[in-house]
Amino acid sequence: MEKLLSEMNRYFPLSEQTMAALRKICQPKSFKKNELILRAGDYAKYYYFVNTGLLGYYKLDTAGNIIYKLFFEENSFCASTVAIIEEKPSNFNIVALEDVLLMQYSARIFRGLVVQHHDLALFQIAYLEKNWVVKKEPLEITLKWESAKERYLELYNNQSLFKRLKQHHIASYLGVTPTQLSRIRKELKQ
Repeated sequence: MEKLLSEMNRYFPLSEQTMAALRKICQPKSFKKNELILRAGDYAKYYYFVNTGLLGYYKLDTAGNIIYKLFFEENSFCASTVAIIEEKPSNFNIVALEDVLLMQYSARIFRGLVVQHHDLALFQIAYLEKNWVVKKEPLEITLKWESAKERYLELYNNQSLFKRLKQHHIASYLGVTPTQLSRIRKELKQ
């Protein structure tokens, strides 16, 4: 719980009252490697904070292939946020790529706390600005303009994440086949 609060306070300082309210709604949840946390088609009811482990956020294409959109390491917040906001079934799956320990909290109750606690609303704004605007824009540009090789190098530069991913995760994330990934690695001599 303290890791979650510490991460939230990095975005905006929360009052003791707000932190006490958050402590009441959070509960630890553990999932084993390859266990689904959210299945596409289900309603997203929770926000998650990654204490330990690694999550993958993916959807299936029309041929049934897994297409990873994002990975969430320790100290990351994860949810099918669009599904929560629109109150619709999720288009994405969330899977444990390693054994994980999460802090889980109800999206509905959290959104109510955001209305009641001004500092929590300011946290939410700061978080969304940094993670949905500042981080998302370069990702969208990367996907549209950069080659798979350039995107591979970008992912490779994040060694803490890169070393934890299997080759099929990397290929899926880049939108290439495992054979194409092997060619890229051979070209870069990795």
